[in-house]
Amino acid sequence: MDANAAAGARAATGGPSLDAGSLSDASAFLQAAGLVFDEISGSRVTGHLELGPGHHTPWGIVHGGVYTTAVESAASVGASTAVRDQGQVAVGLTNTTHFLRPVTAGRVSVEAVPLSQGRTQQLWRVDITDGAGKLVAHGEVRLQNVAGH
Repeated sequence: MDANAAAGARAATGGPSLDAGSLSDASAFLQAAGLVFDEISGSRVTGHLELGPGHHTPWGIVHGGVYTTAVESAASVGASTAVRDQGQVAVGLTNTTHFLRPVTAGRVSVEAVPLSQGRTQQLWRVDITDGAGKLVAHGEVRLQNVAGH
C-alpha cells in the first residue's frame, strides 16, 4: 500500500491497517523493533520478533524497551480491532511489563489476549516466550476506547 492509500485507509477507518504480517503502515520506531503480527483479532493477537545485536543494551542482552514495545503494540492492535466496528480505537493508559529472562538472540513469540473488554476500557495480557516456551517477559496494558480519527 502506498503512502496515499495508507492515509486514505486511516481516514476511512479511524486508524491504520490492522492486517497480520504487515508493517507497511507502522512507524519507523515499530519497524525498528521488528514486531511481526501473525494473527490479529479482537480476542487474540500473535506475533514474533527476531532478536539480535540491534536490540541489545550495552551489556549484550535485549533491551527491555523492545519487550515493552511489543506488549503495548500487541495489546493496542487487539483492543483497537475489538472496537473498530464502533468507529473507535483503543489507546494505552498503563503498561506494566515484567522482564523475566534475559535473551541475546533468537525468535520470541508474542501472544496477547483480553482479560476484560468493557464499553469504555479494556485490559489485555501479553506473554513473550522464547523458542523453548519459557516466559521471557509478561505485561498487562489497560486501554481506553475512544472515537477514531
